[in-house]
Amino acid sequence: MTLEGRVALVTGGGRGIGRAISLALAAAGADVAVNYRRDADAARDTVTEIERLGRRAIAFPASVDRAEDDELMAEAVLRDLGPVDILVHNAGIASRGHSVVDTDPAELERVWRTHAFGAFLLSKLLIPSMRARPRGDIVMISSLATVNWGPNSSPYNMAKASLEALAWTLAKEERANDIHVNVVAPGLVETEMGRRLVKGAMGVDDIHSLDKRSPFGHVCRPEEVADVVLFLVSEQARYLTGQKIRVDGGG
Repeated sequence: MTLEGRVALVTGGGRGIGRAISLALAAAGADVAVNYRRDADAARDTVTEIERLGRRAIAFPASVDRAEDDELMAEAVLRDLGPVDILVHNAGIASRGHSVVDTDPAELERVWRTHAFGAFLLSKLLIPSMRARPRGDIVMISSLATVNWGPNSSPYNMAKASLEALAWTLAKEERANDIHVNVVAPGLVETEMGRRLVKGAMGVDDIHSLDKRSPFGHVCRPEEVADVVLFLVSEQARYLTGQKIRVDGGG
C-alpha cells in the first residue's frame, strides 16, 4: 500500500484517531500536514514521529470551523509540502448531551461548523490541486451516530449527517476527476474523547473495563481505524468511491 510521492492533510491529526491516521499514511510513504486546534505539543510529537519515518511533515494550528483558518492552512500546506492529494477530515467535537429543547443553538452551530463546514471548505480549497494529480482521495471520519441516532445529541447527529451528505455529493461530482470520496464510521474508540464519553454517559472510569463485552475482546483502537483509512486511499481501493465503512467490530 505504498503512498510514495503523495501529500496528505489530516485535520485533528495530532492525537487519537488523527494521530494514528497520520502515522499510518507516513509509514506508507506519504508526506503529512498535521492539523491541530489546541494541543501543539501532541502535534509536534506526531510530526517528530513522521520525520523519524523519513517523511516530510508540518504541524499547522487551525480551528477548522473558521474560514480564515482553513484558507491560511490550505495555502501553507500547498506552499510547504506541495499539491495535496489526500484529505482526511477527522477533526471533531462532541455535543453536550442535552435534548433538542435544552440545546443552545450556538452549540449546534459550533459542532456543525467543525464537522461539516470545515470539511466543505477544505474540500473546496484542496480539490483543485487534487484534480491535477494522478489520483485524489477524501476520507470523512464520521460515526455510528448516523446509524444509531441516539437521543440528547442532536448537534453531533446533525453534524455527522451533513458530513456524510457532503461525501456522497463529492463522490459523484469528482469521480470523473479520479478523486475518490469515502466515509469511515467508527464506534467507540480508545481515545481521550472515548474515555470522556464512557465516563460521562456510563460512569466508567477505565475504558478497558469494557473490553470483555466488546467485539473481539477489546474496545476499538485508533490504529484499527487508521488501517481502514490507509486501505481506502491505497491502490487496493482503486475502484471504491461513495462508500461508508463501519469500524465497530460488527456492532
